[in-house]
Amino acid sequence: METIVCPMGGGATRLYSALTHAISSSSPLPLPPSPLDPQQPANTILDPDFCQEQRGSPPDPVELLRQCEEALRDRPPRLHRKFIYLNEGNSAPSSPIRVMQWNILAQALGEGLDSFVQCPLEALSWSRRKYLILEEILTYRPHILCLQEVDHYFDTFQPVLAGLGYSSSFCPKPWSPCLDVEGNNGPDGCALFFDLSRFELLDSMNIRLSAMRIPTNQVAVVTMLRCRSTARRVCVAATHLKARVGWEWLRSAQGSDLLRQLQNLVQKHAGSPTGDLSADIPLLICGDFNAVPTEEVYRRFITLSLSLDSAYKKLSKDGLSEPEYTTWKIRPTGECCTTLDYIWYSRDALRVDAVLDMPTEEQIGPNRLPSFSYPSDHLSLVCDFSFKEGE
Repeated sequence: METIVCPMGGGATRLYSALTHAISSSSPLPLPPSPLDPQQPANTILDPDFCQEQRGSPPDPVELLRQCEEALRDRPPRLHRKFIYLNEGNSAPSSPIRVMQWNILAQALGEGLDSFVQCPLEALSWSRRKYLILEEILTYRPHILCLQEVDHYFDTFQPVLAGLGYSSSFCPKPWSPCLDVEGNNGPDGCALFFDLSRFELLDSMNIRLSAMRIPTNQVAVVTMLRCRSTARRVCVAATHLKARVGWEWLRSAQGSDLLRQLQNLVQKHAGSPTGDLSADIPLLICGDFNAVPTEEVYRRFITLSLSLDSAYKKLSKDGLSEPEYTTWKIRPTGECCTTLDYIWYSRDALRVDAVLDMPTEEQIGPNRLPSFSYPSDHLSLVCDFSFKEGE
């Protein structure tokens, strides 16, 4: 199958006109706060299918998964994917850390602005998609979960996953396109969840990414975690860079800004002016970068002196190539099959133990994604990591 690198549209948006005006007037818009244990907004109505018993005993993940499967019993078979286990190094891995990266497709965009012309409207309904999304998360039960295009954080994902033992942070986009859709559920943004039984929170921050010191509409959520079983620290980021052809320079600037701020946080916790990133506190950076592997932002992550590598290259025979696709969709402008999503890691301190493979073209089907089988136009990335010994 030939990979098609498709244009995603082009040209400046009114958001950037507004942004430039705000910056030139020396009054950049404030980023909404995201407390470490966010309280539900007063007007939030919790999802009745999942949260009606939230005040009682904690939900059982196996029972919740069964509930999802029962609600989806009339759907086509789910995409079959298997873990590819890797044998690296001489030491046996300790208990692995499972990381999931996923752009789940904002509900308002899926039903409104994204125009998936081959996807039936019924398959895009929230009443169906919420079960598919939670089924995917519950099937793999990651210790660290990084999501983009989240517009049902407070009413669904935060309360449900909190009941399963996850703590989380959410950062909405300053100007979310979801707000232009009638009947929206609020702005979309990035969310980062971690398993409290596995990790202790040391620090957390929301970042409004900048380009040449000008704040943009893209954000990142960052947490500093300590592993309870090894006492090792890890700095985790979830981000979503600017979309569309013509904004390659902006994605590169946003990536540089994110790396700079991660370095600052690591130096703060490393307790040294240099902050040895590669050894003491490794990085895990998950996101929809909206960038193919030939783009400058990708090359910057590979070549900078941070010893970063992309985990999904492990699926290739030579260990040097990304998958053919992480997103596959059909819009009025044509078919788009390309790689935009990544899990970056510090290769000097972390080892990739397993990688979830990609479904085949036949499994995805001729109408591509999203579908009755899968809720998003992006595929989830799931990896098992362990800390390297002797650093």
